[in-house]
Amino acid sequence: MSAVPTALVVGPDVTGRTLVAGLLRVTGWDVREAAGSRQALALARRGDLDLVVADLDVPAGEAPALLRRLRLVGCRAHLLAVTADAGARDRAAALQAGALACLPKPVDAGLLLTLLDRRAGAPQGPGAADLPGDDDAELTDRLQRLYAAALPGRLTAIADGARAGDVTALAQASATLAGTSAQLGHPEVAAVCRAIAQDARRGVLAHELVVELAAVAAH
Repeated sequence: MSAVPTALVVGPDVTGRTLVAGLLRVTGWDVREAAGSRQALALARRGDLDLVVADLDVPAGEAPALLRRLRLVGCRAHLLAVTADAGARDRAAALQAGALACLPKPVDAGLLLTLLDRRAGAPQGPGAADLPGDDDAELTDRLQRLYAAALPGRLTAIADGARAGDVTALAQASATLAGTSAQLGHPEVAAVCRAIAQDARRGVLAHELVVELAAVAAH
């Protein structure tokens, strides 16, 4: 695994995909996203991946087939599946294709971090080395440390997107922070980020919300 490990999150649901991608980013992964199999395979061919997270809630058999095809194109990443309601057959097929596990959606931050620590060599964030990751309180503390360490960079990405007038970058950065903030118990930050992302998707640069976000995040 490289010094900055790379993860690919694959799924048609942008909200679910952004949530998982955000959790991985806050714990130190370089994350790429793909809406479907074609894009995922193209990204896998371009460079080494350390982790692939695939959504099973797609047409029957598509996700397990993607996992098998990733192996055929030479991808040696750890494979992980997530699902809200995929049937037992698809779950079994994903495991047979090499997935470490099938996690329920919405993905729980602590469960994901624990699984990656134990099975996929998750990167070590600030203060992570001295936390075993088995106790709920320790996991929560670790996640909050990682969130706090990543927050300045996330806020800078949002501010830069607004300043540059890049609504696509602004929407993505805001949605990413909204997902991790909601998961880790920061609802005020999540709410402002969602509002920024919604406006950005409509082509609106909500500068006043970006200012509000900086104030909310400081408390």
